[in-house]
Amino acid sequence: MTFWDHIKPAARPPQATSVDLSPDQQVLTLTWDDGQRTQVTARALRQGCPCAECVDEWTQKRTLDPEKVPQDLRALSMRAVGNYAIAFQFSDAHQTGIFNWTLLRQLGKPA
Repeated sequence: MTFWDHIKPAARPPQATSVDLSPDQQVLTLTWDDGQRTQVTARALRQGCPCAECVDEWTQKRTLDPEKVPQDLRALSMRAVGNYAIAFQFSDAHQTGIFNWTLLRQLGKPA
């Protein structure tokens, strides 16, 4: 038996097949390749932002106070980042977070 026979491929995380932003720009709806649909608010996205401005790079401690994120926050735009993530521009001018499929799945609630 060779070394390669012992290696197991990593399980591929679910990927979104459809990503839709509501007309009011406050709710993101994702359809996943396993058939599930989830929704996440723009505010929840901003509160969960993984960027270095919101999370300390060394300690992984969240530096953003989630309560300071406005209730009426909107996602003004979104763009694909490769095949693995989405980046958003929020109405509070924040735009540095990259939200991979795994994080988006964790933040979402069943639709």
